[in-house]
Amino acid sequence: MTSLRVLAVASEIYPIIKTGGLADVVGALPAALKAHGVETRTLVPGYPDVLKAFPATEQLLHLQNFCGGPTRVLGGSYDKLDLLVLDAPHLFARPGNPYVTPGGADWPDNGLRFAALARMAAEIGQGAIPSFVPEVVHAHDWQAGLAPAYLHYGHRPRPATVMTVHNLAYQGKFPPQMLDTFGLPRESFTIHGVEYYGTISFLKAGLQFADRITTVSPTYAIEIQGDEGGMGLGGLLRERSQVLSGILNGIDTSVWNPETDPRIAVRFSAQELQFRAASIARAMLSEFIMLASRKVPRGLARLADNAVVQADVARAEARLGSARSYLIETLATIYAHA
Repeated sequence: MTSLRVLAVASEIYPIIKTGGLADVVGALPAALKAHGVETRTLVPGYPDVLKAFPATEQLLHLQNFCGGPTRVLGGSYDKLDLLVLDAPHLFARPGNPYVTPGGADWPDNGLRFAALARMAAEIGQGAIPSFVPEVVHAHDWQAGLAPAYLHYGHRPRPATVMTVHNLAYQGKFPPQMLDTFGLPRESFTIHGVEYYGTISFLKAGLQFADRITTVSPTYAIEIQGDEGGMGLGGLLRERSQVLSGILNGIDTSVWNPETDPRIAVRFSAQELQFRAASIARAMLSEFIMLASRKVPRGLARLADNAVVQADVARAEARLGSARSYLIETLATIYAHA
Protein backbone atom coordinates (compact mmCIF):
# COMPACT_ATOMS: atom_id res chain seq x y z
CA MET A 1 0.00 0.00 0.00
CA THR A 2 1.34 3.41 -1.02
CA SER A 3 1.69 5.72 1.97
CA LEU A 4 -0.11 9.05 2.03
CA ARG A 5 1.89 11.77 3.77
CA VAL A 6 -0.08 14.05 6.09
CA LEU A 7 1.10 17.00 8.14
CA ALA A 8 -1.21 17.50 11.13
CA VAL A 9 -1.02 20.90 12.83
CA ALA A 10 -2.23 21.47 16.39
CA SER A 11 -1.52 23.50 19.50
CA GLU A 12 -1.50 20.47 21.82
CA ILE A 13 -1.05 16.71 21.67
CA TYR A 14 -1.55 13.93 24.20
CA PRO A 15 0.38 12.70 26.12
CA ILE A 16 2.90 15.56 25.98
CA ILE A 17 0.77 18.68 26.37
CA LYS A 18 -2.99 18.72 26.98
CA THR A 19 -5.70 21.13 28.10
CA GLY A 20 -8.71 19.33 26.59
CA GLY A 21 -10.12 16.80 24.15
CA LEU A 22 -8.29 18.33 21.18
CA ALA A 23 -5.03 16.84 22.46
CA ASP A 24 -6.59 13.37 22.80
CA VAL A 25 -7.75 13.32 19.19
CA VAL A 26 -4.52 14.74 17.79
CA GLY A 27 -2.50 12.21 19.79
CA ALA A 28 -4.59 9.19 18.83
CA LEU A 29 -5.18 9.81 15.11
CA PRO A 30 -1.67 9.06 13.77
CA ALA A 31 -1.62 5.48 15.06
CA ALA A 32 -5.19 4.86 13.89
CA LEU A 33 -4.46 6.23 10.41
CA LYS A 34 -1.23 4.30 10.07
CA ALA A 35 -3.23 1.11 9.64
CA HIS A 36 -4.79 2.72 6.56
CA GLY A 37 -1.48 3.61 4.91
CA VAL A 38 -1.28 7.19 6.19
CA GLU A 39 2.06 8.55 7.39
CA THR A 40 1.38 11.40 9.79
CA ARG A 41 3.75 13.91 11.28
CA THR A 42 2.34 16.46 13.67
CA LEU A 43 3.62 20.04 13.92
CA VAL A 44 3.32 21.41 17.46
CA PRO A 45 4.68 24.49 19.24
CA GLY A 46 7.95 24.13 21.14
CA TYR A 47 6.56 24.71 24.61
CA PRO A 48 9.01 23.88 27.42
CA ASP A 49 7.19 20.62 28.20
CA VAL A 50 7.36 19.58 24.55
CA LEU A 51 11.10 20.18 24.30
CA LYS A 52 11.70 18.33 27.57
CA ALA A 53 9.91 15.28 26.19
CA PHE A 54 12.58 14.64 23.56
CA PRO A 55 15.89 13.07 24.55
CA ALA A 56 17.13 13.63 21.00
CA THR A 57 15.95 15.68 18.06
CA GLU A 58 17.14 16.46 14.55
CA GLN A 59 17.25 20.01 13.28
CA LEU A 60 15.38 20.03 9.99
CA LEU A 61 15.12 23.76 9.38
CA HIS A 62 16.70 26.91 10.80
CA LEU A 63 15.52 30.47 10.15
CA GLN A 64 17.36 33.47 11.56
CA ASN A 65 14.19 35.56 11.77
CA PHE A 66 10.77 33.95 11.67
CA CYS A 67 7.89 35.96 13.12
CA GLY A 68 10.23 38.03 15.24
CA GLY A 69 13.08 35.77 16.26
CA PRO A 70 15.37 32.83 15.46
CA THR A 71 13.43 29.63 14.88
CA ARG A 72 14.14 25.98 14.29
CA VAL A 73 11.99 23.05 13.24
CA LEU A 74 13.06 19.91 15.07
CA GLY A 75 12.12 16.37 14.16
CA GLY A 76 11.73 13.60 16.69
CA SER A 77 9.59 10.76 17.97
CA TYR A 78 7.73 10.33 21.22
CA ASP A 79 6.15 6.96 21.91
CA LYS A 80 4.27 6.24 18.65
CA LEU A 81 4.16 9.86 17.52
CA ASP A 82 6.35 11.41 14.81
CA LEU A 83 6.58 15.10 15.60
CA LEU A 84 7.85 18.31 14.09
CA VAL A 85 8.45 20.90 16.80
CA LEU A 86 8.40 24.63 16.10
CA ASP A 87 11.18 25.76 18.41
CA ALA A 88 10.67 29.53 18.58
CA PRO A 89 11.72 30.62 22.08
CA HIS A 90 10.44 34.18 21.60
CA LEU A 91 6.95 32.74 21.14
CA PHE A 92 6.75 29.57 23.20
CA ALA A 93 9.47 29.47 25.88
CA ARG A 94 7.34 30.74 28.73
CA PRO A 95 5.44 29.44 31.78
CA GLY A 96 1.72 28.87 31.95
CA ASN A 97 -0.41 26.61 29.80
CA PRO A 98 -0.36 26.89 25.99
CA TYR A 99 -2.76 29.83 25.88
CA VAL A 100 -2.70 31.77 29.13
CA THR A 101 -0.25 33.26 31.61
CA PRO A 102 0.25 31.77 35.07
CA GLY A 103 -2.24 34.43 36.22
CA GLY A 104 -4.93 33.13 33.83
CA ALA A 105 -4.91 35.93 31.22
CA ASP A 106 -4.48 35.26 27.51
CA TRP A 107 -0.95 35.84 26.30
CA PRO A 108 -1.17 39.21 24.52
CA ASP A 109 0.70 37.87 21.49
CA ASN A 110 -1.41 34.73 20.99
CA GLY A 111 -2.30 35.93 17.50
CA LEU A 112 1.35 36.04 16.42
CA ARG A 113 2.19 32.79 18.24
CA PHE A 114 -0.39 30.72 16.42
CA ALA A 115 -0.08 32.58 13.14
CA ALA A 116 3.56 31.43 13.26
CA LEU A 117 2.44 27.83 13.81
CA ALA A 118 0.07 27.97 10.84
CA ARG A 119 2.57 29.79 8.65
CA MET A 120 5.23 27.16 9.31
CA ALA A 121 2.70 24.46 8.43
CA ALA A 122 2.17 26.19 5.09
CA GLU A 123 5.93 26.47 4.51
CA ILE A 124 6.38 22.75 5.19
CA GLY A 125 3.41 22.03 2.95
CA GLN A 126 5.21 23.80 0.13
CA GLY A 127 8.50 21.98 0.52
CA ALA A 128 10.49 23.79 3.22
CA ILE A 129 11.65 20.40 4.55
CA PRO A 130 12.61 18.31 1.51
CA SER A 131 12.69 15.06 3.48
CA PHE A 132 8.99 15.41 4.28
CA VAL A 133 6.70 17.07 1.77
CA PRO A 134 3.10 16.34 2.76
CA GLU A 135 0.28 15.67 0.37
CA VAL A 136 -2.28 16.87 2.91
CA VAL A 137 -2.10 19.56 5.61
CA HIS A 138 -4.64 18.88 8.35
CA ALA A 139 -5.33 21.87 10.63
CA HIS A 140 -7.00 21.42 14.01
CA ASP A 141 -9.06 24.24 15.57
CA TRP A 142 -8.47 27.97 15.39
CA GLN A 143 -4.81 27.84 16.41
CA ALA A 144 -3.98 26.17 13.09
CA GLY A 145 -6.74 27.82 11.09
CA LEU A 146 -4.57 30.20 9.08
CA ALA A 147 -2.66 27.33 7.45
CA PRO A 148 -5.17 26.86 4.57
CA ALA A 149 -5.24 30.65 4.09
CA TYR A 150 -1.46 30.92 3.85
CA LEU A 151 -1.44 28.10 1.33
CA HIS A 152 -4.24 29.74 -0.67
CA TYR A 153 -2.53 33.13 -0.83
CA GLY A 154 0.88 31.59 -1.48
CA HIS A 155 -0.06 31.19 -5.17
CA ARG A 156 2.20 28.16 -5.51
CA PRO A 157 1.50 24.45 -5.96
CA ARG A 158 0.14 23.29 -2.63
CA PRO A 159 -1.06 20.17 -0.82
CA ALA A 160 -4.71 19.44 -0.15
CA THR A 161 -6.06 20.90 3.09
CA VAL A 162 -8.43 19.69 5.80
CA MET A 163 -9.83 21.83 8.63
CA THR A 164 -11.22 20.07 11.71
CA VAL A 165 -13.47 21.96 14.11
CA HIS A 166 -13.38 20.57 17.62
CA ASN A 167 -15.21 23.52 19.20
CA LEU A 168 -16.73 26.27 17.07
CA ALA A 169 -17.01 28.62 20.04
CA TYR A 170 -13.28 29.34 19.97
CA GLN A 171 -12.70 31.33 16.79
CA GLY A 172 -9.34 33.05 17.21
CA LYS A 173 -10.36 36.66 16.61
CA PHE A 174 -7.81 39.48 16.35
CA PRO A 175 -7.81 43.15 15.29
CA PRO A 176 -7.62 43.94 11.55
CA GLN A 177 -4.50 46.05 12.20
CA MET A 178 -2.59 42.77 12.66
CA LEU A 179 -3.00 41.74 9.03
CA ASP A 180 0.57 42.80 8.17
CA THR A 181 1.92 41.28 11.39
CA PHE A 182 0.42 37.96 10.37
CA GLY A 183 1.91 38.25 6.88
CA LEU A 184 -1.46 38.18 5.13
CA PRO A 185 -2.08 40.21 1.96
CA ARG A 186 -4.43 43.17 2.10
CA GLU A 187 -6.81 41.50 -0.33
CA SER A 188 -7.41 38.72 2.21
CA PHE A 189 -9.42 41.05 4.45
CA THR A 190 -12.80 40.51 2.80
CA ILE A 191 -15.93 38.54 3.58
CA HIS A 192 -14.59 35.87 1.23
CA GLY A 193 -11.24 35.86 3.01
CA VAL A 194 -10.20 36.06 6.65
CA GLU A 195 -12.50 38.94 7.66
CA TYR A 196 -15.13 38.14 10.28
CA TYR A 197 -17.40 40.96 11.52
CA GLY A 198 -14.57 43.48 11.33
CA THR A 199 -11.92 41.20 12.84
CA ILE A 200 -9.48 38.58 11.57
CA SER A 201 -10.74 35.12 12.51
CA PHE A 202 -8.29 32.25 12.27
CA LEU A 203 -11.09 29.67 12.40
CA LYS A 204 -13.12 31.43 9.73
CA ALA A 205 -10.02 31.51 7.52
CA GLY A 206 -9.63 27.76 7.83
CA LEU A 207 -13.30 27.13 7.10
CA GLN A 208 -13.17 29.47 4.09
CA PHE A 209 -10.12 28.00 2.39
CA ALA A 210 -9.80 24.33 3.41
CA ASP A 211 -10.60 21.80 0.72
CA ARG A 212 -12.49 19.67 3.24
CA ILE A 213 -13.99 20.45 6.66
CA THR A 214 -14.61 17.88 9.36
CA THR A 215 -16.00 18.04 12.85
CA VAL A 216 -16.49 15.74 15.82
CA SER A 217 -19.84 14.10 15.00
CA PRO A 218 -22.57 14.01 12.34
CA THR A 219 -24.92 15.74 14.81
CA TYR A 220 -22.48 18.57 15.45
CA ALA A 221 -21.95 19.00 11.72
CA ILE A 222 -25.68 19.71 11.37
CA GLU A 223 -25.84 21.87 14.50
CA ILE A 224 -23.08 24.25 13.44
CA GLN A 225 -24.83 24.99 10.15
CA GLY A 226 -27.69 26.60 12.07
CA ASP A 227 -27.92 30.24 13.07
CA GLU A 228 -27.62 29.50 16.79
CA GLY A 229 -25.15 26.60 16.71
CA GLY A 230 -23.15 28.27 13.94
CA MET A 231 -22.13 31.17 16.21
CA GLY A 232 -21.84 33.57 13.31
CA LEU A 233 -20.31 30.99 10.96
CA GLY A 234 -23.49 29.06 10.11
CA GLY A 235 -23.95 30.80 6.77
CA LEU A 236 -20.41 29.96 5.65
CA LEU A 237 -20.80 26.36 6.78
CA ARG A 238 -24.11 26.03 4.94
CA GLU A 239 -22.43 27.46 1.84
CA ARG A 240 -19.67 24.84 2.19
CA SER A 241 -21.89 21.97 3.33
CA GLN A 242 -20.85 19.80 0.36
CA VAL A 243 -17.32 19.56 1.78
CA LEU A 244 -18.37 19.34 5.46
CA SER A 245 -18.36 15.94 7.17
CA GLY A 246 -19.17 14.97 10.73
CA ILE A 247 -17.00 12.07 11.90
CA LEU A 248 -17.85 10.67 15.32
CA ASN A 249 -14.89 10.93 17.66
CA GLY A 250 -13.59 7.61 18.92
CA ILE A 251 -11.31 6.86 21.83
CA ASP A 252 -7.87 5.34 22.11
CA THR A 253 -8.69 2.12 23.93
CA SER A 254 -5.05 1.61 24.88
CA VAL A 255 -5.49 4.70 27.11
CA TRP A 256 -9.20 4.81 27.88
CA ASN A 257 -9.98 1.20 28.76
CA PRO A 258 -12.48 0.73 31.61
CA GLU A 259 -11.59 -2.96 31.85
CA THR A 260 -8.04 -2.16 33.00
CA ASP A 261 -8.11 1.44 34.25
CA PRO A 262 -6.90 1.46 37.88
CA ARG A 263 -8.25 4.99 38.43
CA ILE A 264 -11.95 4.13 38.29
CA ALA A 265 -13.90 2.78 41.25
CA VAL A 266 -15.39 -0.27 39.47
CA ARG A 267 -13.99 -1.63 36.22
CA PHE A 268 -16.40 -2.74 33.48
CA SER A 269 -16.57 -3.83 29.85
CA ALA A 270 -19.02 -3.59 26.97
CA GLN A 271 -20.48 -6.88 28.17
CA GLU A 272 -20.81 -5.63 31.76
CA LEU A 273 -22.33 -2.19 31.43
CA GLN A 274 -24.31 -2.65 34.63
CA PHE A 275 -21.09 -1.85 36.50
CA ARG A 276 -20.61 1.47 34.69
CA ALA A 277 -23.23 3.35 36.71
CA ALA A 278 -21.94 1.81 39.91
CA SER A 279 -18.43 3.01 39.14
CA ILE A 280 -19.56 6.61 38.70
CA ALA A 281 -21.89 6.49 41.70
CA ARG A 282 -19.19 5.12 43.97
CA ALA A 283 -16.72 7.79 42.86
CA MET A 284 -19.27 10.53 43.50
CA LEU A 285 -20.20 9.08 46.86
CA SER A 286 -16.55 9.03 47.87
CA GLU A 287 -16.33 12.74 47.03
CA PHE A 288 -19.41 13.48 49.15
CA ILE A 289 -18.04 11.51 52.07
CA MET A 290 -14.66 13.24 51.79
CA LEU A 291 -16.37 16.64 51.93
CA ALA A 292 -18.41 15.57 54.95
CA SER A 293 -15.33 14.33 56.76
CA ARG A 294 -13.68 17.73 56.40
CA LYS A 295 -16.00 19.03 59.11
CA VAL A 296 -14.00 17.06 61.69
CA PRO A 297 -11.52 19.17 63.75
CA ARG A 298 -8.25 19.56 61.84
CA GLY A 299 -6.14 17.65 64.35
CA LEU A 300 -8.41 14.61 64.17
CA ALA A 301 -8.89 14.68 60.41
CA ARG A 302 -5.22 13.93 59.90
CA LEU A 303 -5.72 10.48 61.37
CA ALA A 304 -7.20 8.15 58.79
CA ASP A 305 -8.29 5.59 61.40
CA ASN A 306 -9.56 8.07 64.00
CA ALA A 307 -12.85 7.01 65.57
CA VAL A 308 -14.40 10.48 65.21
CA VAL A 309 -13.55 10.55 61.50
CA GLN A 310 -15.00 7.09 60.98
CA ALA A 311 -18.18 8.04 62.84
CA ASP A 312 -18.64 11.15 60.68
CA VAL A 313 -18.08 9.11 57.53
CA ALA A 314 -20.64 6.54 58.69
CA ARG A 315 -23.20 9.28 59.34
CA ALA A 316 -22.48 10.81 55.95
CA GLU A 317 -23.01 7.45 54.28
CA ALA A 318 -26.29 7.02 56.11
CA ARG A 319 -27.50 10.48 55.07
CA LEU A 320 -26.53 9.76 51.49
CA GLY A 321 -28.06 6.30 51.37
CA SER A 322 -31.27 7.29 49.63
CA ALA A 323 -29.43 9.74 47.36
CA ARG A 324 -26.99 7.00 46.40
CA SER A 325 -29.81 4.62 45.44
CA TYR A 326 -31.49 7.35 43.39
CA LEU A 327 -28.19 8.24 41.71
CA ILE A 328 -27.44 4.67 40.73
CA GLU A 329 -30.97 4.05 39.46
CA THR A 330 -30.97 7.28 37.44
CA LEU A 331 -27.57 6.66 35.90
CA ALA A 332 -28.49 3.10 35.07
CA THR A 333 -31.58 4.36 33.22
CA ILE A 334 -29.59 6.99 31.31
CA TYR A 335 -26.89 4.53 30.29
CA ALA A 336 -29.40 1.91 29.25
CA HIS A 337 -30.67 4.36 26.64
CA ALA A 338 -27.31 5.89 25.70
